[in-house]
Amino acid sequence: MRLNRFLARSGAASRRGADALIEAGRVRLNGETVTRLGTTVDPGRDLVELDGVTVALPELLTYIALNKPPGYVVTMSDPQGRRTVTHLVTGVPAGVVPVGRLDAGTAGLLILTDDGELAHRIAHPSYEIDKVYEVEAKGTLSEDERLKLERGLMLDGRLTAPAAVRVVSTARGITVAEMTIHEGRKRQVRRMFELVGHPVTRLTRTQVGPVELGELPPGRWRHLNEDELRALREALEMRPE
Repeated sequence: MRLNRFLARSGAASRRGADALIEAGRVRLNGETVTRLGTTVDPGRDLVELDGVTVALPELLTYIALNKPPGYVVTMSDPQGRRTVTHLVTGVPAGVVPVGRLDAGTAGLLILTDDGELAHRIAHPSYEIDKVYEVEAKGTLSEDERLKLERGLMLDGRLTAPAAVRVVSTARGITVAEMTIHEGRKRQVRRMFELVGHPVTRLTRTQVGPVELGELPPGRWRHLNEDELRALREALEMRPE
């Protein structure tokens, strides 16, 4: 196994982050500092250390789907003392962390894992993993505004990638829509709807790649099943495990 993949699988970093650690001379293999990318390692025999601490592959990787309620911060700890997702996901192995982010006010599907490589691929826009959101917004979304959302809008000086937007219903001054994107810019869905004149009143992520939120109650979590994990790895162009 390549050393950068070993580090990613251990949860120490993403593949790219592992390359940076190696190049910085922070990784030792069998007592010797390694700086050459492409170095291979035998997980059953070799000793790998990062900053002097032994790194090992977990015996069993953990993959969790959480239905995050609004008001929880997607971080492992918060210096401001706000509620974090760690208050909801307890009794799991150390190293299990959230993949990507959801704003504190946004609810819905959040994946947590100690598989660093998989986490990196979900979060990186180059793999174009769809994230599906149910959006409630003020006003009536016109067809012209819907097309603007789909074609892309300027955020922070860059055009957003093409999206898919389907209006589910419009009643009492509220539009309910389903929006599919594969980027993860800060507050992207909210900001895009604001740009077309429809502030978001409620936002829920319902799907990440092939993994669906389903009937999972708010604040509860479950392990991904084998079919979900297989489909997710396939969508991320990863080898079967």
